[in-house]
Order: sequence, then C-alpha cells, then structure tokens
Amino acid sequence: MRQAVLAGVMLLASSIVLNAAMSRGEEKRLRDAADVLHELRESPDNSVPQDLWDKASCVVVIPSVKKAAFIFGGEYGKGVMSCRAGTGWTAPAFMMIAKGSIGFQIGGEAIDLVLLVMNDHGVKHLLEDKVALGGEASVAGGPVGRDARALTDAQLKAEILSYSRSQGLFAGVNLTGGVLKPDPDSNEDVYGKDIRTADIVERRTVTIPPQADVFMRALQRTTFN
Repeated sequence: MRQAVLAGVMLLASSIVLNAAMSRGEEKRLRDAADVLHELRESPDNSVPQDLWDKASCVVVIPSVKKAAFIFGGEYGKGVMSCRAGTGWTAPAFMMIAKGSIGFQIGGEAIDLVLLVMNDHGVKHLLEDKVALGGEASVAGGPVGRDARALTDAQLKAEILSYSRSQGLFAGVNLTGGVLKPDPDSNEDVYGKDIRTADIVERRTVTIPPQADVFMRALQRTTFN
C-alpha cells in the first residue's frame, strides 16, 4: 500500500513539473484556439456543418495565421490538435503549419484555420513527422453552413477538410501545398523529452495539463444550433 501511495505521489509530482514548463506563448495558443472554437459555435449558419464536426476523428485549430511569415517561406502558423477518445478528446498536441502556395490571405491580415481530419488514414498521416497537404494527405476546403449534403466529390473523398476565418466569417479554404507537422519544442516543454504526437493523441500516455482546460471545454461544447 505504501508503495502504491508513493508511486501516485511521484506521478502527480512529475505531472506538475511537466505542466509548469508550459510557456506563456503555449498557454496563449490554447486560449486563442478555444476562442476560435467559441466563434464556430456562435456562427452556425456560417461555419462547420454539425454532422461533419461529429464525424471528424481529429480537429486542428491554428489561430492567427499571418501572411508575412509565409511570404518569407518559414513557419507561419502554430496551433493545437486533439483527437476523439470515446465521448471526449485527447490531450492537445502542439502543431505547426508551414510553407505552401496558399493564396487565401488578404494583405497582412491574420486569419484562423480549423482543419477536420475525417478518417483514420488522415490521422495516420498526422502522426508522422510531417504531412504534405494535398500530397500525402488529401485536403479540400470544407462546406459552410448547417447542412453538409451539398458536399462535392472532392470534399467527400478528402482526408482533411479545411476552414479559414477572417473578420468573423468562416469559409472553406484550399491548403494544397502546405505542410502540417508537430511542434516538437512545445510538445517537449509541456509533456517531456522525446514525446511524440502518437504518444499524446493515440497512445494517450500523457496527462492533460490544467492550462489546456479552456481548450478542452471548448471542444466539448462545440455544437451548432
């Protein structure tokens, strides 16, 4: 019994140490991603159809993507991903989107991205080191509105459906040519050294950090009426 109690205390202490390493930037990323999901829920006529959201295996939210960084060819967006786990969601994995010929921004305006990963094949790609959107994983701009029955053939076959938000309005966006990959520095900050995306969202070997609570609650509450 004493050994079991000691092991529990050590596990809790380890969890606290890992979570304490989360930077302010990573906390802000989680809060901003939660805000994007709140906006989705508040705009049912101009956002993701409910039945597509319900079928999605994973959700990637990348807030405040900026065009300027993309022009110079470097990393231009940081976000988080969570996958379904029964009736809930896994701990968030930190992700980045980079490069690609994505001509959807206007001027220097920042936009938000929401990606729905629609099947296990798409999830498998995301658990690799990086995935080329439109190459290794098929991607299409998602339909907007309450009803998904107007899906095109390309959208029906896509492993990932993508949405952008600008000035409060969501629209489908073509991300072909972009690269989506884990953010290893942030994942190690939060979950420990040598952590992999699969450890977080597939094997679920990590504890959800308390700073992620706002994002996890936003995932659970995302219904479109």
